[in-house]
Amino acid sequence: MSQLFTPLKMRSLTLRNRICVAPMCQYSCVDGVPNDWHLVHLGSRAVGGAALVMVEASAVSPEGRISPADCGLWNDKQTAAFAPIAAFIAAQGAVPAIQLAHAGRKASVQPPWLGGGAVSIDEGGWQPLAPSALPFGPDFPMPQELADTEIERICDEFVASAQRALRAGFHVVEVHMAHGYLLHQFLSPLSNRRTDAFGGSLENRMRFPLQVARRVREVWPQELPVMVRISVTDWVENGWDLAQSMELCRQLKQLGIDLIDCSSGGLVPTAVIPAGPGFQTPFAADIRSAVGIATGAVGLITAAVQAEQIIATDQADVVFLARELLRDPYWPIHAAQQLKVKHCWPQQYERAKP
Repeated sequence: MSQLFTPLKMRSLTLRNRICVAPMCQYSCVDGVPNDWHLVHLGSRAVGGAALVMVEASAVSPEGRISPADCGLWNDKQTAAFAPIAAFIAAQGAVPAIQLAHAGRKASVQPPWLGGGAVSIDEGGWQPLAPSALPFGPDFPMPQELADTEIERICDEFVASAQRALRAGFHVVEVHMAHGYLLHQFLSPLSNRRTDAFGGSLENRMRFPLQVARRVREVWPQELPVMVRISVTDWVENGWDLAQSMELCRQLKQLGIDLIDCSSGGLVPTAVIPAGPGFQTPFAADIRSAVGIATGAVGLITAAVQAEQIIATDQADVVFLARELLRDPYWPIHAAQQLKVKHCWPQQYERAKP
């Protein structure tokens, strides 16, 4: 029997298989409001058989967006726009999930297809915020160092966005602590040079990210899961690494976090990342084994047998697919065929079933 297609129980939820849609920015919003693009993009992957469909990084405040075209979840209009999207995903038998994020010093830039350069305030951009006044790169604006009161405000914004996510009909929230965005910036000594209670030691650097996770977990229903995405390593000497990630995950487990989504990199533009098939999967395996918490593997997972091997050998509890699901929204259906698993097709498509 295929392990990739066995159900997974997480609190009161049951995932129909172990295939999850990773959060992927679409840069297609106006004022943070999702639209028909998001309904079709996310809905088609639910139709395609994924067990969990996660909305892209959705900013908890306007200045928390990566670009002016990012999704957001800081007002009622956005909450209402997400509701039919979450409902459609759930109606197809998938679990609707959303990632909550703050871009920090990587904010106020153009979408990738417009070059990804900084957006000035005169052009509709804004002042980026960060743990320390260190820009992401030479062509990025100098961020403003956050005061203690502003840190508390951002924590409140994560809580408010989680509450909006629940009202919109999402069943899972993921706190984004990866890819060089604000919470990752606090974790890494390369971007956090503070000398107060939020910087210096590992305990201090973890303080704000753990505070966000704790408070989101407190307002999210106990019967529903909370996930956290981390970059397990910066891929840079003297940066954030596996050992520190394990300690973070131990504390996240104590807070009641249900699954660690194990990615890497993104903190500095000069990092040399040895990308290759499944290159981040060992991180998921190491954290799962050492910490005793469920993990998700992500990163160049493309083949059905590859995903099956990850789950069957207990390297991770789920796989998150990104670009492969952009290429093929029906990858789970095709994977089931390749693994010779009986898999339900949408009734509307059964006439095409082999």
